[in-house]
Amino acid sequence: MAAALSVIIGASSCGNRKADAAAEKEEEQIPAIGFRFSHLEVDSTSLRSGETFSTLMSRLGLGAQDSYRLTTLCDTVLDLRKLKAGNQVRAYYDTLGGTHTLQYVVYEQDMVKSTVFRCVDTLDVWNYSKPVEKQRRLADVTINSSLWNDMISAGASPNLIMNLADIYQWSINFFTLQQGDRFRIIYDQSVCDGEVVSIDTVRFSLFNGKDGKEVAAVLFNTGEGSSRTYWDKGGVSLKRMFLKAPLKYNRISSRFSYSRKHPVTGKVKAHTAVDYAAPTGTEVQAIGDGVVTKCGWDGTGGGNRIKIKHMRGYESSYMHLSKFAKGIKVGTRVSQGQVIGYVGATGTATGPHLDFRIWENGKPIDPLSLNSPASEPLNK
Repeated sequence: MAAALSVIIGASSCGNRKADAAAEKEEEQIPAIGFRFSHLEVDSTSLRSGETFSTLMSRLGLGAQDSYRLTTLCDTVLDLRKLKAGNQVRAYYDTLGGTHTLQYVVYEQDMVKSTVFRCVDTLDVWNYSKPVEKQRRLADVTINSSLWNDMISAGASPNLIMNLADIYQWSINFFTLQQGDRFRIIYDQSVCDGEVVSIDTVRFSLFNGKDGKEVAAVLFNTGEGSSRTYWDKGGVSLKRMFLKAPLKYNRISSRFSYSRKHPVTGKVKAHTAVDYAAPTGTEVQAIGDGVVTKCGWDGTGGGNRIKIKHMRGYESSYMHLSKFAKGIKVGTRVSQGQVIGYVGATGTATGPHLDFRIWENGKPIDPLSLNSPASEPLNK
């Protein structure tokens, strides 16, 4: 009986030791961020405008000597000259025994990546990245108010808009989208802590316009250059000789007309251009490859003006620019999408906008109705 009791007690004791060891092991596990923080008090703040690393650390309670030592450890981890005002900062303090000692500081570089500074014992600095989930999604968006609002209503990230604008930059003018237009998209996105970090790849998109226009975009890599080549259902690349618009911002304030009342002079005259209203400084892009034939002041009211000669008898003009891009002058060869200048209100203008014009063999044509020549079809 005594022997049996001894065995039971021994087994029980062994079991308790195993349980204690498991508990200790679990307690010893360090979170992925690199330190335990459940017993620490956390204070959330953000980097202030004009604040440096040393002044931030001083504000959080770290001495100047330790702050300097941390800067020497950052060489291969974080460029302290590139700290961004407004980025989130978390400071962790030990408050046991009535103290308030700074232990760790976490600087969030972006939604995924953070830099951790250990401020006690052996000073150290390291980067930490949160887990990122890859998702494949389907979005079906019909325009009712605006593409931005309707994208959110459909449960998709507005970040997807810029991807679509890039894919369809030769075939759809996003300034002229109207109620009833529809996009259906299959795409991949990265998600961190329930927030969309990025739109990685648009696999397929189908645009159906209210006017009956249909444009499909199928991602296919031919192995002959860019891995982001999109083709229509007939195997023709969506890339065209000209972009649909010379900038990616805002709205059309005036359209092509042969009898428009000028907003400044009040006279009725031809306005063979499309005016894009946009903030001063908005980048203006060349709609196609070509050579700059004019770059300077236009004395007829156009202000700072650039004119480009393209292939097949086409020319394009960009007026009221605030300034020209670096290196742009008469004789400069430019490529499609290259920034050539910036929106302004120079010359005769009521506000910042771009006066954009196109000629075909010397005849002005409506940029919004331009049927841009296509590129070569996909080889079978």
